Order: sequence, then structure tokens, then C-alpha cells
Amino acid sequence: RMILSIESSCDDSSIAITEIKTNKLIYHKKISQELQHSIYGGVVPELAARLHIEALPKILEECKEYFPFLKAIAVTNAPGLSVTLTEGVTMAKALSISLNLPLIAVNHLKGHIYSLFIEKDEILPMTVLLVSGGHTQIIEANSLYDMKVIASTMDDSFGESFDKVSKMMHLGYPGGPVVQEYALKGDMNRFDLPVPLSQSPKIEFSYSGLKNAVRMQIEKLENSEDGIMQQDKYDLCASFQKTAVLHIMQKLKKLFKQKAPKNFAIVGGASANIHLRAQLEELCKKSNTNLYLSELKYCSDNAAMIGRVAVEQYKQNDFIRIQDIDVQSRIKELVWA
Repeated sequence: RMILSIESSCDDSSIAITEIKTNKLIYHKKISQELQHSIYGGVVPELAARLHIEALPKILEECKEYFPFLKAIAVTNAPGLSVTLTEGVTMAKALSISLNLPLIAVNHLKGHIYSLFIEKDEILPMTVLLVSGGHTQIIEANSLYDMKVIASTMDDSFGESFDKVSKMMHLGYPGGPVVQEYALKGDMNRFDLPVPLSQSPKIEFSYSGLKNAVRMQIEKLENSEDGIMQQDKYDLCASFQKTAVLHIMQKLKKLFKQKAPKNFAIVGGASANIHLRAQLEELCKKSNTNLYLSELKYCSDNAAMIGRVAVEQYKQNDFIRIQDIDVQSRIKELVWA
């Protein structure tokens, strides 16, 4: 017995087949749109939707041999880009009707948390740092239906800021990997950038001020006699990455000081950042906290994580009627039931 899951929340077209009894990933494929969007320095929603229309049916064609074994169709319906979510939901509806199978609507952010458990049993409760797309959140994940957001960003997210810094320096898209690569060649102490909310006792995040400080430094370098040099870019990327990670670590240390969690995890596309992972490993080691990390191939958006959530929802008979499923660009609730 298997579940077919579909992911199209942004610029990755992905389909997976997951075995219900064992959590085994039977099939998984993802087609990225990074190359097409890199021209524009970021994701163009309408272009992403058109590319999903091309890619999803091609992947689905490879899954036909599994159709006789399917017990449900799962799909990401929130949060994400409305126009791209619609493509996945439309395909899921069609499959649900044509194969006479129940439909499962999956919260994309829960998917990132369950990326920790692909082909594994779930380990909850757990405190989770989610750094994905426009999200930078700390979540108390007690169970599938009891997840509470205890801290969030006031403006830009961790991952978003990497993309914007990369765009300001014309380094390419996506920004996370390229800024990290440049940072490896730079001096992280050359530029003294302000750590956001360093004097605030609150556990919350903000990246707009740091992003603006980088912009002002770029302008200063560009207006200098020599202009902005390659080494300047390396050093600025290193200084920015150091400060962006330091901001997260300062807030996490406040949280751990209140009460160190038994289990802690980092998930989402930006969780692939090596510098952030290293800092978290050090913090958790000092606090005797178990640290859980997704495999790098499952950090970014994928259908395997959606399928893993869907297995748990299937066991709880958590289905949705075709006429009731809709797409949501954001999830405003602080508690995910």
C-alpha cells in the first residue's frame, strides 16, 4: 500500500511514492527550475507555474506502474506561491477522481519537519528551527497535530536575506549556496555588520536591517577609487554569513538558557548552510541536546517529505474532500492543528 505525493509550492516540481507500512521511499524525483529563474535573480511565479505544467506530467508518467498499489493522493496546499500550488492541487484532484482515491492536503512546513523522518520513524516532541523560503521560525513540535510557533521573523527571513545579498552583488540565484561558497574564501571579520536585535530580550528574528547594512557597504565599495573587487565580495559574503548566523545563535542561546530541549532539529532549504550547522552542533553538544539534521538532499522542497507527512495523516484517516481543498500562500495560525 502506497501514497503518491506531489510538491509544487515554489520552483521545484516533485513527485514521490511512499510505502505506508514501512515509510520506505519507493520512488522520488524532483525537477528544479533554478536555471530558468536565475536569469531574473529570483523566482518568477508565473514562469514557475508554466514550468510545473511541463514537468509534473513528465514525472507522473514514470509513476504509472505504481498506480495499482496506491491508497491515497497527497499534495502540498499551503503555504507557498498560489499559482504554483494550484498546479499540484489540480493534478492531485484529477488523480483522486480518476483513480477513485482519497485526497490528503499537506502543510508544507510540516513537510520540512518530517524531512527528518524520511524512511524512519518519527521522533517527537522536538524543538525545531525552520529556515525555509520566507520562513524563519522556532516550532515546538509535540505531535503531528500539535505544533506551536514560539518565535518568528518580523520581516525578512534567513534564507531570503542570502538571496537578496547575492542579488545585490550580482552573484546569481539561489543565493544560499553561492554566498556560502564566496564566504569560504573571505575574511569574516573584515566588515563590522550590526547583529539584529542583539539588545532585545525577546526571542524573535529580523533581517531587514542587516540586509540594508550590506547594501550600504556595497555602495561604499562601488563608489571607492578601485570599485568593488572580487576579494571585497568574498569578505562581504563571509562577514554577512557570520552575522546572519550569529543573530540566530544569540536567540537560540536565550531559548536554551530558559530550558534546553531534549531534542532539537534544523530543517528547510537554508538548513544546508554549513556554518549554521556547525554552530548548532556546538550549542547542542554543550547543552546535552540531541541534534537532528535532514539529509542535504531533503533540505530543499521535495515530495518525499510531503509523502512522509501523508503517511501519518493516512493512518489518522485525515482526508479532505475534493471540493474543500484550496491553496494558501501563508499560514497565519501560530498553532498547527
